Amino acid sequence: MSAVLDPHGPAGHGDHAHDEHHGAPTGWRRWVFATNHKDIGTLYLLFSLTMFMIGGILALMIRAELFQPGLQFLNPELFNQFTTMHGLIMVFGAIMPAFVGFANWMVPLQIGASDMAFARMNNFSFWLLIPAALMLVGSFFMPGGAPSTGWTLYAPLTLQMGPSMDAGIFAMHIMGASSIMGSINIIVTILNMRAPGMTLMKMPMFCWTWLITAYLLIAVMPVLAGAITMTLTDRHFGTSFFNPAGGGDPVMYQHIFWFFGHPEVYIMILPAFGIISQIVPAFARKRLFGYASMVYATSSIAILSFIVWAHHMFTSGMPLTGQLFFMYATMLIAVPTAVKIFNWIATMWQGSMTFETPMLFAVGFIFVFTMGGFSGLILAVAPIDIQLHDTYYVVAHFHYVLVAGSLYAMFAGFYYWSPKWTGVMYNETRGKIHFWWSLISFNVTFFPMHFLGLAGMPRRYADYPMQFADFNAVASVGAFFFGFAQVYFFFWIVLPVMRGKGEPAPQKPWEAAEGLEWEVPSPAPFHTFETPPRLDATATRVIG
Repeated sequence: MSAVLDPHGPAGHGDHAHDEHHGAPTGWRRWVFATNHKDIGTLYLLFSLTMFMIGGILALMIRAELFQPGLQFLNPELFNQFTTMHGLIMVFGAIMPAFVGFANWMVPLQIGASDMAFARMNNFSFWLLIPAALMLVGSFFMPGGAPSTGWTLYAPLTLQMGPSMDAGIFAMHIMGASSIMGSINIIVTILNMRAPGMTLMKMPMFCWTWLITAYLLIAVMPVLAGAITMTLTDRHFGTSFFNPAGGGDPVMYQHIFWFFGHPEVYIMILPAFGIISQIVPAFARKRLFGYASMVYATSSIAILSFIVWAHHMFTSGMPLTGQLFFMYATMLIAVPTAVKIFNWIATMWQGSMTFETPMLFAVGFIFVFTMGGFSGLILAVAPIDIQLHDTYYVVAHFHYVLVAGSLYAMFAGFYYWSPKWTGVMYNETRGKIHFWWSLISFNVTFFPMHFLGLAGMPRRYADYPMQFADFNAVASVGAFFFGFAQVYFFFWIVLPVMRGKGEPAPQKPWEAAEGLEWEVPSPAPFHTFETPPRLDATATRVIG
């Protein structure tokens, strides 16, 4: 068989030696039957972008209703449906699939693997998301409307919902199955398919954070499946797990849900830590400070996440010893998290920093995520939490962690790696506009919510008294500006690079970036590393 080397590729790598025999399929078959990790990664990212837009529209409707006191657009029932679906869509439809998309694209490239371990299962795990998303969003059109229980799906509210609750439960099961399959794939790929010479402690931090996240997903998704299955049998098969009338206990649901829900929070932030740990060294032009301590800190966060779940339940009648245990355990998680933040700051210290858009988002992430972490530390203190529970202070806290945490890291990752994905450079000026517009409008939206919460405004209410009007008006204006910033991002940054409009990207657009992904041409060829690469001593460059 004759070998045709890609004319753009580095000679002798053998990356593209068989492209004429199994080149990229074309047309709709390429996407429907995709088994290539890059195509599936692209599908995941486009799916999550679509769900972000749907979840964002729901959020803007919520903020439009809360712009002033009184009922303007939504009745309280519809308002609660919007808040519930906004949460479910953002968590299960947007953030989680986006990080799986990043993993599909980058993990094989970073470890020198030719593809993911189970290519057809990879395809199946993506396509499961489509019917699940249709079922979830379609629940709005069922009798009685969408579930209006809050994203936590607390009993006994879930036992009183219409048929849309069953559709929601089924959708969550399918999405959970997709997550578990994706996690198995990532674990097997990382453990079995690394290039010779790349030991675990030489892996890129993004691979480490995803390896740990995948184990977390496999551990907790079945717990959620158990909780919602018990809800289903309570609804239709005469059981009384959570129904007090039959001797059940609604608080037991909370324990089961949060045993899933707290590790889930770290599932949504650990891959973000990995992305930031790739970007900060590249733009500080230094090696990551304290690599081993970062790995151990990530592992510690994952382990501790299993023993803090009831800090969400301080108001549920917990004994004092229980409150003390969960309070101290929650505070303990601040230690490995702070290790990461200090490591990033130490990496930047006396580095030759430049502030291209990926670095701006990374620094913005560190700043705003730290603020979210501090408000979380405040909520860890049981007597304070009892005052602030279910107020807008909690809403402010978790949006600082999840929007300014997960979402900013995704933006940083997009700007950092999109030249490798698309072969063109994004427009730097537009990227910086997107960053500053997002950062300012985000803080205008969510910072006032701390004050609303301290003043006692409860969340999930469609109406409120006059004394909360000013801060709510500010937050609503900020939310619309933030929403429009993401529309700008899609139309003026994402679409042009997807169409190939822009300066051609060099193989290594960031001079100090390290990792095997920068050893292949831009855009990354359909097949890469068909022959495992020979690595240098740092396991970040190809020899020969």
